[in-house]
Amino acid sequence: MPQMMPMEWMTLYAAFLTSFMLFNIMNYFNQPPKNKATDKTIITTNKVNWKW
Repeated sequence: MPQMMPMEWMTLYAAFLTSFMLFNIMNYFNQPPKNKATDKTIITTNKVNWKW
């Protein structure tokens, strides 16, 4: 389609870019969050009082 005007190429590019970005954003936010609350581990710390 070389007979198209450059302005029409820009609108075509903008339409494809917008649809591509919307598709990627929808796929990114569509995934369910991972529940890490069930994997609680107890961290043990040894407290040492330093006396200089």
